Amino acid sequence: MSCSEQQSDIQATRETKYVFVTGGVASSLGKGIISASLGKLLQSRGYRVTIQKLDPYINIDPGTLNPYEHGECFVTDDGAETDLDLGHYERFLNLPTSRANSVTTGQIYQHVINKERRGDYLGKTVQVIPHITDEIKRRILSLGTKGLYDVIIIEIGGTVGDIESLPYIESVRQLKWDLGAHNTVFIHLTLVPYLAASGELKTKPTQHSVKELLENGIQPDILVLRTEYDLGTELRSKVALFCNVKPEDVIESRDVPTIYEVPLKMKAEGLDRSVLRKLQLPEGEEPRLDAWRAFIERFHNPKDKVRIALVGKYVALHDAYKSIYESLTHAGAANSVKVDICAVASDSITRENCADLLAGHDGILVAPGFGHRGISGKIEAIRYARENNIPFFGICLGMQCAVVEFARDVAGLPDATSREWDRATRCAVIDLMEAQKGITEMGGTMRLGGYACRLMPGSRAAEAYEKLEIRERHRHRYEFNDQYLAQMQEKGMITTGRNPETNLVEIVEIPAHPWFVGVQFHPEYQSSVVAPHPLFVAFVAAALKNKKAHPTED
Repeated sequence: MSCSEQQSDIQATRETKYVFVTGGVASSLGKGIISASLGKLLQSRGYRVTIQKLDPYINIDPGTLNPYEHGECFVTDDGAETDLDLGHYERFLNLPTSRANSVTTGQIYQHVINKERRGDYLGKTVQVIPHITDEIKRRILSLGTKGLYDVIIIEIGGTVGDIESLPYIESVRQLKWDLGAHNTVFIHLTLVPYLAASGELKTKPTQHSVKELLENGIQPDILVLRTEYDLGTELRSKVALFCNVKPEDVIESRDVPTIYEVPLKMKAEGLDRSVLRKLQLPEGEEPRLDAWRAFIERFHNPKDKVRIALVGKYVALHDAYKSIYESLTHAGAANSVKVDICAVASDSITRENCADLLAGHDGILVAPGFGHRGISGKIEAIRYARENNIPFFGICLGMQCAVVEFARDVAGLPDATSREWDRATRCAVIDLMEAQKGITEMGGTMRLGGYACRLMPGSRAAEAYEKLEIRERHRHRYEFNDQYLAQMQEKGMITTGRNPETNLVEIVEIPAHPWFVGVQFHPEYQSSVVAPHPLFVAFVAAALKNKKAHPTED
């Protein structure tokens, strides 16, 4: 990008304010939650807010990463495979993100190298500064060019001091001077560890982390300190003194029972007011957050509880199914019940032990995934739910497994399978989508993003949504094979949702069952605190009804 182009972008975004969130001392401190919480508070004061994630890994996106490597892959409506933090952003703000909200080092370098190959740099030596940093800045500024947002929060992945993060740190350092001091705020999130042996909270790691930032040319404006204990006035003053910030800009972030309490804690600490003061923006209306507080009240004071078995391949890592866990939490609060989620590894389930593993659960959810491992266990779990009239919810691969199980055990097709697991099968009730045939590259080539779905009147899905036209997000290559539709419907499994343009099957149900729904899409991507997803709400309600019909000792 030329200097004139860079200046043009800066002028276009002059009215947009930027908040940069960095992390230090340790990873996984919760930059995404702090960013989302700040965004929620600013939004509640009347500001138009969005959040962008800068990820330092060289992968183009997390779409090809094993969930054990990086947690779940979140999908935006426009079809981007992104970091799970975008899920937090959407759940807190109740606004959709897009591919522009997710930036990776892989994308940056790919773009710059492609420009070099085309000769766009006119023979100049391509370097990290200015070419890589200019592209990072362009991606950051692009969100502000249309005047849609008053404040854009930029979360920089990784930890200050990581080699991978240095180009991002340098880019935002430059932006501070490009945009002007009152158009940017730097928030640094660090850890204040407690040493049990001495009974002390130690601030030295925070001091060293801020020193690292200073060596890279950035003075943080606000410090957010993660801690297990109350910091106290004296310790806050000490941190302020040694880190060159005002005492009122040292924010305490104590551990809380649920991430949804963080916005309320940050409001009490005055994080949003501090940011607005530094950006020279009026405070606006005091955030009421009535719906948010009502959710917290229901979460902490449930009237009942249900037990849900979550059957999946990656249950050893909670973040692998992050959006599903959160969607069940939202749905539980909507039903005024506590949802106890029991994670069951699908590759541990056999026909012999299935009843022992799943008995006592009020509902069974079979999670999405890819590949053959654990498939037989998922099918056994579905059979158990179907035969014992336990509410069942299948998502993506979970829906496909439900089709295979029904075809084998009910529809008289013992060889039924998915072509994903058996390329040579002659009974593919789940087959490769026509549009996917001939595709060899893995990254970003699935059916991705939001698609329309038309529901059958009177179906469980239609009852849940309370409308017949919906839009949901997808991430798959295989689909229900309509060649077997008549045979399946004759035996009692019907299709109750289809894409109006392609006629692709999106939802299957068993009307004779108390609640048996499989969906090809990912409803968990669109559930939020103030708008819990209707299918999850209906599933939890069915589980509660099942529990009341078959009471057991807790």
